[in-house]
Amino acid sequence: MHFFESLNFGSLGGLNLSLAVWLLILVALLFDFLNGFHDAANSVATVVSTRVLSPRTAILWAAFFNFVAFAFFPLNVSHTVSGTVTNADQTVIAATLLAACAWNLLTWYLALPTSSTHALIGALAGAAVTKAASFEVLNWAPVSKAMAFVFISPLLGLLFGLLFAIAVAWIFRSSTPRGVDRLFRQGQLLSAAWFSLNHGGNDAQKTMGIIALLVTQATGQEYGAGHPMPTELVLACYVAIGLGTMFGGWRIVKTMGQKIIALRPVDGFCAETGAGMAVALATAIGSPVSTTHTITGAILGVGAMKRFSAVRRGVAGRVV
Repeated sequence: MHFFESLNFGSLGGLNLSLAVWLLILVALLFDFLNGFHDAANSVATVVSTRVLSPRTAILWAAFFNFVAFAFFPLNVSHTVSGTVTNADQTVIAATLLAACAWNLLTWYLALPTSSTHALIGALAGAAVTKAASFEVLNWAPVSKAMAFVFISPLLGLLFGLLFAIAVAWIFRSSTPRGVDRLFRQGQLLSAAWFSLNHGGNDAQKTMGIIALLVTQATGQEYGAGHPMPTELVLACYVAIGLGTMFGGWRIVKTMGQKIIALRPVDGFCAETGAGMAVALATAIGSPVSTTHTITGAILGVGAMKRFSAVRRGVAGRVV
């Protein structure tokens, strides 16, 4: 169900939650904030590198659309994440969040556009298996869906980015370079908004899934089709990722926007539109997906359209 069909204020049962649970909820929201911080470059690198928007304006533009995504997407991804393991007690969730936060900070420091999504899913699976000393605690359907998109998301991004680049090149084959540049400077505002919307719609839901696991373990209340996610939890997760994006992961912007290929506004438009399409498809089927890998694949697809030698494969290799 979409947000406005599942309003459920006050169902979190805050007064009945222990201090430990509240602290873990705060750590989960910290991860959500770091997710936005780490992935800010996904939404703004192309539009900043093409000089369509200043860094400050681009960050605010991306953060706004990260936040308002709550109004557009059903919570399919959160249900996938919350169904990943069967033994998600407080120890497992604490280990998951600390490991995922540490990985995000390390890769931010190294300026690598890595996947916060798969860091979280991998940490959750690893902590759960270690706690149980068995792989039987993994629900393989959601785990397989998430892991498959490690490989599918960059390929989808590359495919859609390449297809949009080919279509644009054919449609505007008779236009002057100046006219194309002017048009896509405006168009990139829309494509950046589109990608940021999809980024928020997919990524914020991962943290919702983790908190849902935590609250279920503490209270016994399960969340799904018949029990909508607490609305205050939904909004808190979208606020956290929006704030993280506002503070921005500037170390990664240069890698995403300049070191893989030199982008023009038309290239940025094709990459953002293609990556947004790929992420929207993943969100629709409830798969947590790496928006980082998807936009990286889309940028590579656009670069390959120009000429394969335009892609700086050393940088792309570091991302892989």
